[in-house]
Amino acid sequence: MIIFTCKDIFEDMMTCIYDAWAEANAIGHSSVRLMTEPAGDMELFCEYRHVDPDPQKVQKVIRTIHKKLNWEAYQLVYKSAMSFASNKLDAIYRFLILGFAAGPRVLQMLQAPQVITVFELSRKVTNEAHLFREFLRFERMDQNVLMARISPKCNILTILGPQFSDRMPSENWMIIDDTRNLAAVHPADEEYYLTPLGQADLEQLNAHRETTDPYVALWKSFFRTIGIQERKNYQCQRTMMPLWYRKHMTEFLP
Repeated sequence: MIIFTCKDIFEDMMTCIYDAWAEANAIGHSSVRLMTEPAGDMELFCEYRHVDPDPQKVQKVIRTIHKKLNWEAYQLVYKSAMSFASNKLDAIYRFLILGFAAGPRVLQMLQAPQVITVFELSRKVTNEAHLFREFLRFERMDQNVLMARISPKCNILTILGPQFSDRMPSENWMIIDDTRNLAAVHPADEEYYLTPLGQADLEQLNAHRETTDPYVALWKSFFRTIGIQERKNYQCQRTMMPLWYRKHMTEFLP
């Protein structure tokens, strides 16, 4: 068994799929497995191969998905790759094996385990992105920049970015993913971009936060006032808004 590993980045994963497929042409798909790093405990009698990203291979894999399948299948693959599940890369690979053989109708083969798995991965990413789109809270920094922090399980910045670019095209804003030390930065009237953040960057951002944003106090006051004491139902609230979503929500901060 040959196990191909790569970083948990979309371009790396597409390159890993390309290299694994090329090797499988000689030894068979059942003799290869794919996983993102860290790989964890290594298995006996397995050969591990690290894969670095290659832009040409990435484009070849993407073109093949569009050509042999369709845009919907590519979206399914992309969102599955944004999942936090440890088996996502191998699940995408197994889905593509079936998809390249069956063509676009693979999306209707809902009884196939390979299809069920990627649909489930994609659904979880989509649901989390939808919830954070509603739960995300911006606060004003100096120089009139809006900043929001989130700690998602899945890598959803590339899903949230276009939505907030459409909502606030003329604002300077940034969304920081604390889980991955990654930020989506949007200059006013320009396209957003992703950038990694180091510890020094995070400390500098904290230093530039305004401590007297009037909208923070206004929002907290609204949250307290709008509630009806006699109708409070904390169990229902936790169902609709799980506790781990509240880490950076203004109304729940002290």
